[in-house]
Amino acid sequence: MSDTIRLTAAQAMVRWLAVQSNAENERFIDGVWAIFGHGNVAGIGEALHAAGDDLPTWRGQNEQTMAHAAIAYAKASKRNRAMAVTSSIGPGATNLVTAAALAHVNRLPVLLIPGDVFANRGPDPVLQQIEDFEDGTVSVNDCLRPVSRYFDRIERPEQLLTALPRAMQVLTDPAVCGPVTLSFCQDVQAEAYDYPASFFAPQTWRKRRPRADLAELEAAADLIRKADRPVIVGGGGVIYSEAEDALADFATRHGIPVVETQAGKSALAWDHPMNLGAVGVTGTDAANETVSEADVVIGVGTRFQDFTTGSWALFGAEGQQLISLNVAAYDAHKRGAVPVQGDALESLCALSDLLGDDAAQRAPKKVKGDWISASDAVMAAPNGDGLPTDAQVIGAVQRQAGPDTVVMCAAGTMPGALHTLWRPAQGGYHMEYGFSCMGYEIAGAMGIKLARPKADVICFIGDGSYMMANSELATAVMRRVPFTIVLSDNRGYACINRLQKGTGGAPFNNMYEHSRVETQPQIDFVAHAASMGAHAEKATGVADLEQKLAEARARDIPSVIVLDTDPHAGTGAGGYWWDVAVPEVSIREEVRAARATYEQNRDRQRKV
Repeated sequence: MSDTIRLTAAQAMVRWLAVQSNAENERFIDGVWAIFGHGNVAGIGEALHAAGDDLPTWRGQNEQTMAHAAIAYAKASKRNRAMAVTSSIGPGATNLVTAAALAHVNRLPVLLIPGDVFANRGPDPVLQQIEDFEDGTVSVNDCLRPVSRYFDRIERPEQLLTALPRAMQVLTDPAVCGPVTLSFCQDVQAEAYDYPASFFAPQTWRKRRPRADLAELEAAADLIRKADRPVIVGGGGVIYSEAEDALADFATRHGIPVVETQAGKSALAWDHPMNLGAVGVTGTDAANETVSEADVVIGVGTRFQDFTTGSWALFGAEGQQLISLNVAAYDAHKRGAVPVQGDALESLCALSDLLGDDAAQRAPKKVKGDWISASDAVMAAPNGDGLPTDAQVIGAVQRQAGPDTVVMCAAGTMPGALHTLWRPAQGGYHMEYGFSCMGYEIAGAMGIKLARPKADVICFIGDGSYMMANSELATAVMRRVPFTIVLSDNRGYACINRLQKGTGGAPFNNMYEHSRVETQPQIDFVAHAASMGAHAEKATGVADLEQKLAEARARDIPSVIVLDTDPHAGTGAGGYWWDVAVPEVSIREEVRAARATYEQNRDRQRKV
């Protein structure tokens, strides 16, 4: 009989996770974020305590933001490493749903381990248990099913023998990567089982690089050879595949310009000669003009989100054809594209070899210089006494940025403005814009810094997002994780206020001044951030902001710089139409006019 080790189910899970490594011999699950409650403190909590540094545990302030930190860590690690998050049952578990959705949309690995109700149903209903009157097998953790790439409920200790390898396979598979939920019944966590000793042998999970089908590569190569005006749309898959240099070589060798999605921005440095910058709703004039005239659009590692395609109106040139190079079949076949299903690095190299040097003399249109001049103008320091615009704030940070600067954001005005205007070094951009989740920013900045400790991480956040989720600032202080927060106070949800007015609506319920409040709030963000231990101060203007940014780099705790900004000004350059449905019927003339414009734009959308 083979050797066995008697462990509780929770102990077995922790021991197994601690010996799973990546190709660089680093622990793949690099730690566990935990808030304990009655659903996980006795089982998982005891197991994690015993593990110590073999699988370290980190305490956060909110289950959702702990998961945001874990997701940002995985993104900044190019999906080569990940983290786990454990919660109690009830609200602790449901707090994970938003973060799971974020990870699912962005194809990012995170292991969620919420406690669950008793499998033996002895104390049924246990505290916090939701009772389904028609299905006795349902708990609140079932809310995580549609936002998980793999879901399993652990109701017997031996189920871990199959559940854990399946979970790790999903977390490390580039085609199906996303959140995994192991819903762990709290009584089962504490039950013992004689596990085979061989189950705990160290295992290495290497990045899979599936090669594209030769016929698909040849079909794509044939289309590119015949193209007069091809363009490459570089997505996040380029970065996750670590294909940045391959993309640069491919674009240069074959004379094909590159435009960037939010997830793909900084795969090439901003000043790479083939890089025309952001594309789509928040795109540069250079990129959007090039795409609108392209006869072949080559998507590499992109899911063609509506912001990328201008709600498919930008990708509407007559006869324009799509090629979609993607490791996931779901994305490779979108919108009737010629599919090339495979790893980005392998596929770009293979496609380049097939093309040879036939297309090397293709000369992309020279539009980048005009865009640089236009964006310089809107990012220049203000010369008046008014409040600075978001573009001017970005300009101030840009002038202080170095080769190790990584800017990050998630929601509000700044994601669009940064996509359009920010000029990153390679790897200098981190945006959560798949789910555009308010509240990701501060926790995400902490996750980036944990993954890339030498990076100069700068978090752009508005007052609305700050108010929604700021508590992990205290965690970053306690753990001495330094990064810089630039907090733009525009006194409300200015981004959506502009969208509301842009679709003909009256200003309503977005800015505090247009909300049903008795007193306009005067929130002291400096005092609030300082109360959590951060270094916090208010900048008097753009010049003062630049000085404070330089000083922040020397600190070993987060720095928060607050600046009042103009809520009304947009980016000032670039951009494209976005499909936001305008009411067909309204008593407001402004809405009726906006509807007429909406219908004109909608007629330009690509139908297939």
